[in-house]
Amino acid sequence: MVALLCLLVAVAAFAFGFLVGRVVVSRGARRTSTGDHTSPGPTLADLLQRLFRSSDSGLAVLSRSGEVVLHNPRAVEYGVVTGGRPAPRAWAACRQVAESGETQEVDLSPLDGRGRRPAAVLAHVRPLGDGFTAIEAIDSSEAVRLEATRRDFVANVSHELKTPVGAIGLLAEAVVDCADNPAEVRHFGSKIVDEANRLGTLVTELIALSRLTGAERLPELSRVEVDDVVREALERCRLKAESANITITVDEDSGLEVDGDQTLLVTALSNLLENAINYSPAGASVSVTRRRSGDWIEIAVTDRGIGIAPEHQQRVFERFFRVDPARSRSTGGTGLGLAIVKHVLANHGGEVGLWSRPGIGSTFTMRLPVRGTTATTGLGSPASAADPAEPAPVAGPVGG
Repeated sequence: MVALLCLLVAVAAFAFGFLVGRVVVSRGARRTSTGDHTSPGPTLADLLQRLFRSSDSGLAVLSRSGEVVLHNPRAVEYGVVTGGRPAPRAWAACRQVAESGETQEVDLSPLDGRGRRPAAVLAHVRPLGDGFTAIEAIDSSEAVRLEATRRDFVANVSHELKTPVGAIGLLAEAVVDCADNPAEVRHFGSKIVDEANRLGTLVTELIALSRLTGAERLPELSRVEVDDVVREALERCRLKAESANITITVDEDSGLEVDGDQTLLVTALSNLLENAINYSPAGASVSVTRRRSGDWIEIAVTDRGIGIAPEHQQRVFERFFRVDPARSRSTGGTGLGLAIVKHVLANHGGEVGLWSRPGIGSTFTMRLPVRGTTATTGLGSPASAADPAEPAPVAGPVGG
C-alpha cells in the first residue's frame, strides 16, 4: 500500500496536490468545528486514485520487470494494457526510458486498423525512478484526421491553382508569337481574361471557405428577411441564367425571417443557383421555393439537369469534388461552391439537404432555424426537398 501510494503521488500530486490538500484541510476544519468524527471523508490517496482512474488519458505504471502495477480503464481501451500485460511496443519504450531516464513518445495505434480502439493512439512514457515508468496515452485520431485533411487540401489547392496559372502562361506565349495578327491576339487575349477570372474566383472562394472553417467568428447575426436573400441571389445570377438560356422561376414572397448574416446567406443561395444553371441543359428551368416547416425555414433550388448518382450524393459537398469534371471546366466551376454552402448553413445552425435522381434533376434545400428559435440539426433526413418531378407552384420567370 505504501508503494502504491508513492506511485500515485508521483503521477498526480505535483499537479493537483495543493488543490486537493486545501480541500482535505477545509473538510477537516469543518469536522473539528462541528465535533463530527464519524465521516472522515476521502483521503488524499483516495482522491488521487479517483483522479487516476477517471482520467480521459490511458494511464499505466510499470515496474522494472514489466509488471503492470496500476492502470485505468482507458489504458485497456487504448491498447496500452492487454490481458493484464503491457503492449509490446509500450513495454519496449518503457525499458528504453528506464535506462535513459528521458521521456519518449511511442505510437500505439492499431497495426491492423481494426477493432474498437481509436484509429490513432499516441503515448508519452516517463521515468518515475527506481525502475518504474508511467505511460500516458491519448486518442489522437482527430488530430491525424485533420492533418490528413490539411495535406489533401493543400495538394488540391496546388493542383487547382496550377491549371489556370499554366494556361495563362501558355496563352501569353501564344499572344507574343502572333503579335502581328490582331485577330489571334484578341482570341488568345480573351482566353487569358477567362483564365484570370477563373483564378480570381478560385482564390476568392478559398478565402471564403478558410474563414468559414477556421477560427474567425461570423459577424453579429441580425434579422434577415428570406425574401431579400432570394431577390439578391436571383439578381446575382440573372446574367448567367440569360447567357445559358435558363429560366428561373420563384414562388411568391413569404415574409419569413431568420437570424443570420445576409451576405453569407446570399452567397450560399447564389452558389446553389449557379450550380443548378451549370448542370442544366439550355432551355431548361430552375425553380426557387421557400416555406416554413415547424421551426425551420426551407429554401429549395430545383433543376431539371443531369442529376447526381447515389454514390456521388454524399461527396458533392466535399472540397473540389466534381460530378462531371469536364462540365465544371467548361463552366468555370471551382468545386468549392457546395462546400461553402455546407459551412455557411452549419455556421447558422442549419443544414443543406439534397434530393437527386439521374436524368430527372436535383433539389438542394437550405434549412435554417426560424428567427428566435434554437432548432438543432440532424433531424433524420435533411433532404426533405420537393421532388423535382412535381415542383412547388411558382409565380413566374425572372430570368432567361
